[in-house]
This record gives sequence, structure tokens and C-alpha cells, in this order.
Amino acid sequence: MQLTKYIDPTIGNVGDEDSDYSHGGGKTHPGACLPGGCVQLCADTVTGGDNGTGYNYCQNTIEGFSFNRMSGIGWYGDLGNLQVMPVTGETDLRSGTNEFFPLKKGKEGWKSGFTHEKEKVTAGCYSVFLDRYSVFARATVTPHCGVLEFTYPDTDEKKLIFNFSRRIGGKADNVKVKIIDATHLEGVLEFSPKGGGFGHGHGKIEYKLHFCCELSVPYKKAEFFSEEEFIEFENEKECEDLGLILTFDTDEKVTLKTAISYVDPDGARKNFAEVSGKAFDEIYAQAVEAWEKALSCVAIDTDNETDKILFYTCLYHTLLDPRICADVDRRYTAADGTIKKDTDYIQRTVFSGWDVFRSEFPLLTLIDPETVNDEINSLLSIALAKNESFPRWELLGIASNCMVGDPAINIIADAYIKGIRNYDIEKVYEIAKAGSVGAKELFGKPFKCLREDCEFFNEKGFKPEHLSVTLEELLSNFTLAVLAKALGKDEDAEFFYNVAKKYPVNYNPETGFMGPRYRDGRFMPLDEFEYDTDGCVESNIYQQSWFVPYDIAGLAELFGRERFIDLLEKFFEKADFSALWNDDYNHSNEPCHNLTHYFNCLGMPERTQYWTRRVQKEAYRLGAFGFCGNEDVGQLSAWYVLSAMGLAQVCSSVPVYEINSPLFKSYEFKLNEKYHTCRVSDTFSVKCDKDPLEYPYIKEIYLNGEKLEGTSITYDEITAGGKLEFIMKK
Repeated sequence: MQLTKYIDPTIGNVGDEDSDYSHGGGKTHPGACLPGGCVQLCADTVTGGDNGTGYNYCQNTIEGFSFNRMSGIGWYGDLGNLQVMPVTGETDLRSGTNEFFPLKKGKEGWKSGFTHEKEKVTAGCYSVFLDRYSVFARATVTPHCGVLEFTYPDTDEKKLIFNFSRRIGGKADNVKVKIIDATHLEGVLEFSPKGGGFGHGHGKIEYKLHFCCELSVPYKKAEFFSEEEFIEFENEKECEDLGLILTFDTDEKVTLKTAISYVDPDGARKNFAEVSGKAFDEIYAQAVEAWEKALSCVAIDTDNETDKILFYTCLYHTLLDPRICADVDRRYTAADGTIKKDTDYIQRTVFSGWDVFRSEFPLLTLIDPETVNDEINSLLSIALAKNESFPRWELLGIASNCMVGDPAINIIADAYIKGIRNYDIEKVYEIAKAGSVGAKELFGKPFKCLREDCEFFNEKGFKPEHLSVTLEELLSNFTLAVLAKALGKDEDAEFFYNVAKKYPVNYNPETGFMGPRYRDGRFMPLDEFEYDTDGCVESNIYQQSWFVPYDIAGLAELFGRERFIDLLEKFFEKADFSALWNDDYNHSNEPCHNLTHYFNCLGMPERTQYWTRRVQKEAYRLGAFGFCGNEDVGQLSAWYVLSAMGLAQVCSSVPVYEINSPLFKSYEFKLNEKYHTCRVSDTFSVKCDKDPLEYPYIKEIYLNGEKLEGTSITYDEITAGGKLEFIMKK
């Protein structure tokens, strides 16, 4: 079965936009990508606002095409470098849609109108017709290269504009460009927090992008420009604001092949081998083949076409990151700026830890454990380079300090418990422990700790005035305790377990919910469940109060079991699952993810089955408005994929998957013999005796012919392989 036909990269393509539509702002993009590929090549509709990919479906102009970007993120984004725009005739020397380089002399900019009717998006290829210039543009990719093909109208004014200074969320600090000959150019683009970027500079992202370009036809004229004026031509130019216009005299299509490297010029030249001598359609066919192979990890059986599209598109988004940032020779730029090489794993980047520990990594441990192993090695490399804690949100080796908690520990502990262990676990553990106790020194050098006020926190069980930080870090203490126990470090395990068990001190009996406390122990007054108040991050008190996934039974007793269940029911009943934001259950943001499975843990599996199906069907839709919130680098998609498979891991480092009704009549996924035991089979398959869309409740479950007691299954049982059979009912 051809699986790529079920990928719709336009799902979730809405960004920050005033609109009459009720949308979720998924902030994905429709560009050409590969699984874990370094290059994501797409049209840019805007530079500015909270449009982290540079593409927003609600807009109707294109300012160019750039070679790298993140998917599904907020905080104003980053990357979006080496922007290229085909034009005809005379144009202004600004795009006209870049808030960081606004028009000062021009009136319109070089941007062009377009319509979605003349835009075609498939896995591995993006194409669009630029109305203003009557140019048809196509884009495809390899892991380190992007290819653009432009078909111009019959005119003598065929031109290509290079905007070297462009950056999503900011601009370049410096640009160096060298024209080698009439068909080749190369250079380096330098970016730092001074120029903005992630969080408008607050993410402190710094990197260099090296590139080499090859044109299919020679240019007849080349002109550099800066500050909206042409400047003296030289083969080499260096400045902060730099552009280049190439003019062609040809009746042929103009193809631009570009390799990028975050290491050095030689890395870009070596990466170029991926596209050297290959035609556009050959490269596109390779991209399709790569996606077919990646998607084949899970085969589903359903007659519902919408569910197929949503499932494989969500799987597509899940597999985009964490992406490779090492060159073809395995060299990469370490967090301290040095160049390193590792042949035991592939260095990766774009780690949105606070989001992805909840569903994406529990999914990847099943279908792609090698990427999990790569990511842990990558996090270790970053921490060692600067002798600091593992980052909670990382981009190109830089800890952006976005979001809260210590999520890398959750992912590492979970992977180790599951047998994914090809990394230096002793160094990993020492870094995790140092970050959890606030160590000042590690490995004989000063240590930079991610967490603050660790001694007070470990003694008292709360972070003053910060409920979200408190509960997230308590979970990481629990997962670290599990890891310590597995490593035979019993004294450490007892210490961190005891800290995690202090969560009840955050329960305010006057309000009946968790609450932030002042340093002297008094509870702070509440602000009626307002978003981002009461010590909560991207949540409110009602949403954050459930977050003790390692002791749901104990949390229920703390609230009063009957009241806890009643509150949980009302929490879902009041919510609009398709909405961008809810004061109750809020699927558009991570603190609520996996709460539908709490009912399983309380012995009420039919409520898990009911509410999970409701969320699946109402929070996910087709089209640009299809996601109910930021896709968050694969997390929102991974929740759907796992739940469609009938699974959810509620707590990191507890290798148990709660079961809900599968969305499909049957499915099967391949196991990895390097990481999975495969004791029974090298595949794990699930089969329902009736269509679960018509019979949504589970009557009985059988694992390899033996009746399963309860509604959960262990990681070991899944990765041993075999068959899980569901007897369904109405």
C-alpha cells in the first residue's frame, strides 16, 4: 500500500493570525522534509509575529523560499535562513513582509500573491504558482540539501533574489558570500541572540549556517544590494544586510541545488554529494521512498479514509524531529563551539523536552528506539560540552531555557528502564543527579545547574510561587529515583523517592486543589483559574493540579476519591476539545495530555475509552485548521498516533502503557531486534473482533491467547512481540 498518499502536510498550517475562523494555530508548515532531515524547505509567507515556521496558511503572499525551519513551535521561531525568491522585471529590494527589515524606500516589496488552489503539497515535495511573476516553483530535499526548480514565463527578465540576512524571529548578525563562478556560490550566515531568533533573542540561540549552491544555468548578470540599494560588485562580500540578484538569459528551467552545514564550508561541500548529478525528479523519488520506508513501521487496517490521513500525517509530523545536525561525515558543532565527530550515533537537534516526554518518546521507544538512543547521546554531548544540566528545550546545541522542569531526565530514565542503553550511563546519571541537588561542581569543574534553589526544594517539596515548576521537578525526582534504583544506587534512590513523595504539601485544603506557596509556606491566593497565573505555566490551577502521574491513586485519596472522579468527569464534560483554549480539559497544551487515561488507573476503563475517543475525533481534523493547538515538535501528533494504537504511557520510567479502544480494526508495527527482546515475534500486532468505530468499548483482551487482566500492558510484553486481541462491545 502506498502510504505517502495519506500524508497531508497542510494539516495545522495556521500561525499567529487575526481571523474569523475558529482554529488551533498548529504552526506546522507544508514544506518538503525527510524523516529527521536537517533541511526543511518551504515557502515563506511572513517574517514576523508568532509564526515560527515562517509559513501561515491565512496569508496570501509569498516572500521567498528558505531551507531550514522548525515545525509546530511558538516563541516566534528561528532558522528560516538563505531565502530565495524568483522574480521577473524590476522589484523593490525588500520582501515587503519582513518586520525586521521593513520597507524604507520601496512601496510593495518583491513578495508575490498566491492561492492555495495553485499550491500542491505531498510528502517530500512542495510546489506553488507565484501569481505576480507567473513563475512555477517546486521544492524537494535530501537530508542535508534542498533543491528548488523555477519555471519562468517567456521573458527576458528572469531573476533570482538571494536574501542572505533573513531569519525567522530576527535577522543575521553577519553575512559572507563568495561567488565562485557563474553557476556556483557559497558562504556563511552568522546568527546570535543579538539578531533575535528564538524568543526574540531570549532563547540565546547562536549558530553559523554554511552553504554551497549550484545553478543549472549560468547567470548573465550579478548584483549585490544592501539597505535597499545596489552596491559595488565584488566576487566576495561581507556585511550584516546583504542580498544578491542574479539575472538569467535562458529558456530552460532554473534549478538551484543547495547544501547546508552547521559545521564548516567543507561540511557543506561534502553534503552536496547527496544531490550532485541528480535531476529534480530523481531526488523527489528518493524522498518519497524515504517516507514510504519510515511510515511502513506501522501498518493499519481501517475503512475510514479520514482516520488514515490523520494517522499517517501525525506519524509524519512525529518523525520530523529530533533531526540530524551532523554532516555526512558525522562531524557536528558542539555546544561549546568546537567541532566533534562521533560514529557511534548521529548528533540530533530540536529537542522540545517539556512537550515530547509525554507521548512522543514513549512512541519512539516502540517504533524508532535508535532515534531515542541518538537523542540521549546528543543531550549528553551538549551537557558535557558546557558542564551543565541537560537542556529542557534545545536548538543547535544551545539550551534555550524555554519551558520548565527537567524533562530530559524523564526521557533518559524511561529509555534506560526499557533497555535503550548505548550511551555512557554513569556520566548521564552524574549529570542528572548534579542538576537535581544543585551541585556547584562536577567532573572537577564548575557546574551550571538548570534547576534553582534545589536544597530548599528537596527539603520542602515545593518551589516558592511556582506550582508548574514544582510538579514537573517532582516528577523528574521520581524518574531519577527509578534510574538510581536500576543502577544499584539505593541511597540516592531513597532520597529522590522521598522528595517525590512530598507532593501532598502542595495541596491547599481551603481550595481543594494544588496551589503555589510562598517561601514561608503560606498558600498564595488564587486568580480564578486564569491561564498563566497562580504559579502555572501554559495552564491553570485546575489543569495543573492533576499532574502527579507517578501516584494517581494517592492523588485521588488526597482529593477524596469520589470528589476526584467527579471533578475529572466535569473537567472533560465542560471542555470543547476542538478549541484553541479551554479552562477545563485543554488538549491544545501538554499539561492535560494523558489525563483521559487516569480513569484506567482508577478502575474505570470505559471512561478512558469514552473520553479518549472523544478527544481523537474532536481535537483532530483535516485541513490547515485541523490541530487544536501548537503541534509542538511532534507531541500533539504522537498523542494521536499512540492513542489510535490504543496506548498511552501515563508516567515516564514506569514502563506500562494504559490501554484504550484502538481506532482501527487491526494494526501491526515492526520491532527492533537491537533494542527489543522479540521473544515471541519481531512484530507486535493488534486485532479487534469488530470495527471499534461501531463497537467502541472493550469487553476482553487477550495477549498471545492468554486473557489479559486489567487494561494495561507492559513495555516488555509489547516488545516481546506477538498478538493483542480485543473483544469489542457497544
